[in-house]
Amino acid sequence: MKPRGRPKKIRIVQEAPKISQFSPRGKPGRPDEAELNLDQFEAVRLVDNLGLKQAQAATRMGLSRQTLGRILKLARKCISDALINGKIIRIHGGEIKLKDG
Repeated sequence: MKPRGRPKKIRIVQEAPKISQFSPRGKPGRPDEAELNLDQFEAVRLVDNLGLKQAQAATRMGLSRQTLGRILKLARKCISDALINGKIIRIHGGEIKLKDG
């Protein structure tokens, strides 16, 4: 069966993150996990960390501004869920292409 809908556009990521997991301290047992895709990580890095406007960040990632806004919304929801509920954040996956190759 063929996949339905439009195929996802490849997102351009400047560089892979230096670490791929954040883990809460002080929570006994094995905490739940929240997954953050590499494109979500890149969107947060460009907009929230570097302070770029969404239009500028979208251009760098090869996306429309609206698509970047949706990615950013999902990323912020994932991060806030992990912080509030004490979950591990794993950064991996997604339809990406590293800029250097």
